[in-house]
Amino acid sequence: MAADLNPEWLSCLPSSWSYGVTRDGRVFFINEEAKSTTWLHPVTGEAVITGHRKTPDLPTGWEEGYTFEGARCFIK
Repeated sequence: MAADLNPEWLSCLPSSWSYGVTRDGRVFFINEEAKSTTWLHPVTGEAVITGHRKTPDLPTGWEEGYTFEGARCFIK
């Protein structure tokens, strides 16, 4: 399960790391030294913000998301 974005998580990134945010809201991490990226926080090993949204009009347990092609989908 992904964790919410926490400013402390961003401030504790190792010196060679930064982060970016995709158009759909997913946070990814950039290792400037190795020239690589990952969805997992380099310290905690957890994903941060999946880009899925919980909205009040969806049944309990369902989230809204988007495919790589941009199509809307629902995830349980």
